[in-house]
Order: sequence, then structure tokens, then C-alpha cells
Amino acid sequence: MNKISKNYSNLLEAVNNLQIRGYIYNFNYQDSSLQFGEINEKLAAEDLLITEFYRFEGMSDPEDNSVIYALESRQGHKGMIIDAYGAYSDENITRFLKNVKIKADLR
Repeated sequence: MNKISKNYSNLLEAVNNLQIRGYIYNFNYQDSSLQFGEINEKLAAEDLLITEFYRFEGMSDPEDNSVIYALESRQGHKGMIIDAYGAYSDENITRFLKNVKIKADLR
């Protein structure tokens, strides 16, 4: 996967910009699906599209390495999920996201 060409200096800046652009839901991985508390709905990988993602490297601590994924559901819900990458990533989230389609212009 390649990230799109927006440059954010940190994770908070990316989160804030995505929220301004309508990615308002915070997705959580649970029971082999993504869920969000605002609407009690479970989304399978085939219900989602990765529209953007950004990777950030911590300056001094490898535990600060993170990636943020902007996702859109078939129903039009736009949100994000944040995970670590590398040794600290959540293997369940990583496995789940490998099954989510990626927007064509991100390839």
C-alpha cells in the first residue's frame, strides 16, 4: 500500500483533518468486524473501503509508530482506525484490514 500525498507532521494533525473532512467515526476492531459506538453496527471487510492512510514514526520510541486508516462503509459511514505498525501492531486489525479493498488511486 502507498499512502496518498498529504503531508501531516503528526498523528493528531491527520486525525483532526480527517474529522474536518467527514471521517467522524472511531472504528474499533471486535469479533472479526469493525464497530463504532455511535451506531451499533458491525462492518465486515467487504463492507468497507480504505480511502486514505498515513504512517507515523515516533522520534525516540518504536512504540510510537502508528498508522491511521480512513475508511468508508457501503452505507456511507466515514471513520478511522489507528493501529501501531511493526512489532507492536495488533495482528487482528492487520489481518482484518488486509481483506478491506483499497481505493484504486492509492495503489
